[in-house]
Amino acid sequence: MLLKQLLKGLDCTLVQGDLNTDVTDVYYDSRKVTTGGLFVCIAGTQRDSHDYAADVVQKGAAALVIQHDLPAGVLEAMPNVAVVRFPNTRYALAMLSTAFFGRPAREMTMVGVTGTKGKTTTTHMIKAVLEAAGHKVGMVGTNGVYYPGRHYDLNNTTPESYELQKILRQMADAGCDTCVMEVSSQGLMMDRVAGIHYQVGVFTNLYPDHIAPGEHSSFEEYRGWKGELFKRCDVGVVNADDPNTAALLEGHTCDLVTYGIDSETVDYRAGKEYRLLRSKEMLGVAFTLTEPDGRTMEVQVGMPGLFSIYNALATIGVAKVLGLDDGAIHEGLQKALVKGRVELVPISSKFTILIDYAHNEAATESLMETLKAYHPRRMVVVFGCGGNRSRLRRYGMGEVCAKMADFCILTEDNNRYEKVEDIIADIKVGMAKGNPDAQYVEIPDRLDALHYAIDHAQQGDLIAVIGKGHEAYRDREGVKTPFLERELIEEYAAEKGIE
Repeated sequence: MLLKQLLKGLDCTLVQGDLNTDVTDVYYDSRKVTTGGLFVCIAGTQRDSHDYAADVVQKGAAALVIQHDLPAGVLEAMPNVAVVRFPNTRYALAMLSTAFFGRPAREMTMVGVTGTKGKTTTTHMIKAVLEAAGHKVGMVGTNGVYYPGRHYDLNNTTPESYELQKILRQMADAGCDTCVMEVSSQGLMMDRVAGIHYQVGVFTNLYPDHIAPGEHSSFEEYRGWKGELFKRCDVGVVNADDPNTAALLEGHTCDLVTYGIDSETVDYRAGKEYRLLRSKEMLGVAFTLTEPDGRTMEVQVGMPGLFSIYNALATIGVAKVLGLDDGAIHEGLQKALVKGRVELVPISSKFTILIDYAHNEAATESLMETLKAYHPRRMVVVFGCGGNRSRLRRYGMGEVCAKMADFCILTEDNNRYEKVEDIIADIKVGMAKGNPDAQYVEIPDRLDALHYAIDHAQQGDLIAVIGKGHEAYRDREGVKTPFLERELIEEYAAEKGIE
């Protein structure tokens, strides 16, 4: 592709070279540059890749995109290389990648979901409803990339712009008519989603998070970047019950569809009297939906708790905006499953066992509150804490589990380079604070802990195996080995003949 084709319509300056330079690919990692490539120099928080300009030219780069001047003498040493200057090279990377891959987002209906909690579950619910309506759907988020016939993991919830555009191209080429993706505040702030317009944007909720060096300087900044999504979509489906919604929507340019439980004037409202559902195959919730015209509809969700109602309301709002019928909504919400997020493993009618990714104090407390509402005979929790991570997390999880669980099974969770015994010792410090009389057992090997939980399960127990969720490995001393909890639980249940 010619450089001038990639630059069409963009605000930039040709510093030297020829706009008719042929470009074979776009790069931002200097280690990957090959002959004919265009290298985008990015001034990052850790390093400035402008320093590698001479190196990538030696590797065969045909063009450079810069944000500031290169060191003295560098340009003069590469007279045959095209050099283009942009005010912001992160934005340039996104727009160049968009053009290089043929603007794939324009070939699909784009649905973006932002918020602190619920993004992953909501995207899975929307995907399930769309598929029930006959759509071919791609999905991008915390649990990776999904489209028909493919699934692979990602390093970031919202990948870098080049990778994201490549993914969208793959989805469009695979026949996807819709893409549902999580849109993180970092993804918006760092221009990873620049060049993408969303037909629907979704806001779930907002809590203080990602406020740290290299992330966001304040809660207000964090909220402001979340709100950017609603300047880049046609319709915003937003949680009217969240106290931050009004501030987050300042300056929005989209039409709004609202949902909630407490607010009386929302478009889609769930009744406050909801019903908890529990069986061997499901831990769910049912509620009555009131639509804008006053019509009511009974809704059943195959995931537990109040937060599942909010996620379902967001999904219903999206479905209505996209013109999907009620049958698809019912089918999708009942079948939606998020691997590793309150994921039921239906091995017994005697007790309930599930896995969840909760790996800090707040997530653990929220999960336990949700599960205790189902009034189990005993609330049992199997957990550990990650090695080479904050000890405060261990104290917090220990305290919450000691307060809220009837029995705890303390074990490993990606120990990395720490001894599991030392991690468990920290957990017990928190447990002593939460409830000095808490009942627990220590089983350092996580597989043994799973077996113990199943072997000692009692009628009516609810067993939560938390911390690893969708992860498919166990990390010991930096070595990762296969460890997918759902499969291990199912295999042991089959071996023991549990029904």
